[in-house]
Amino acid sequence: MRYSYARKIANLGAMTLLALPFLSAQLFAQEKLQGMIKARSGATIILDTRAEAYANVLLEDTTKVAQNEGLLKVRKTTMSTAALIPGLQIEVEGHRDENGMFVAKSITFNGNDLERAYSIQAGLSETEARSKATQEETARHAAELEKQNAALKAQNAALQKQQGKLTEHERKIAANKALIEANTARFGQLDDYYIYDEVAIFFANGKTDVDSKYIPPLNALSEKATTVEGYMIQVKGYASASGSAALNQKLSQERAAAVSNILLQQGRVPVSRMLAPGAMGESEAKETATPADEAEDRKVVVRVLQNKGIAGI
Repeated sequence: MRYSYARKIANLGAMTLLALPFLSAQLFAQEKLQGMIKARSGATIILDTRAEAYANVLLEDTTKVAQNEGLLKVRKTTMSTAALIPGLQIEVEGHRDENGMFVAKSITFNGNDLERAYSIQAGLSETEARSKATQEETARHAAELEKQNAALKAQNAALQKQQGKLTEHERKIAANKALIEANTARFGQLDDYYIYDEVAIFFANGKTDVDSKYIPPLNALSEKATTVEGYMIQVKGYASASGSAALNQKLSQERAAAVSNILLQQGRVPVSRMLAPGAMGESEAKETATPADEAEDRKVVVRVLQNKGIAGI
């Protein structure tokens, strides 16, 4: 019984030893692959064959690479593995290792196939270069557009802020105008008033700009007015008889407005103390007006007024 079991074990071992060469021969049997190189990474080639779309072929240091030449393609020229580029149609002889990787023993290809592969690579390189240039141009345009949008956004924000200031300024102007008009109407209802002090500002012919020499007297008048109880500031503009009535009216109005601005901004006269600037047009024309008379007529008169009742008069 024991002898029979031992004999069976011995027979099985002998059969295994006999099968190993056969299995090894099957494992490392020579095969051929034909197809086009799709990609290459170092010593690994990805081959597109009829049977497999992604067949991995391993190059070794002993792998022989040759180019078929001549009319019958029987003459071979040894080539470097550098010639194995994507797009090249090749024939590979080799075997599969224990991991199933196809190990190349030799690789051959035709010269016209190599030329075609080079042409494909050149076209791809040119296409890639154009694509890269297009992408760079697109990125540059996008960056420029983003920069312009940011600048436009900042400009719009500044414009909105400026518009807000203008609106607020207009509101204040309207409020000041209403207050001045209300003061003027209220002051006109008083029966009488007392001229506490006055200053005359003279202008060149056709001009509305205030000469700087009049700034100190206007500021002094503003300062003096603060000592007067219940004071009001009256501004009246005049023009000479030369020129049309419409032009003289315009000149007298602009002169009065220019002096009023100085009183408000530099003299710091409160709006509540200002009467609406008066544009009197032409002064009383003399029958024989001389240049000196006309110069005297081109003026703005600023008065500090006080109601006689308040003044005790």
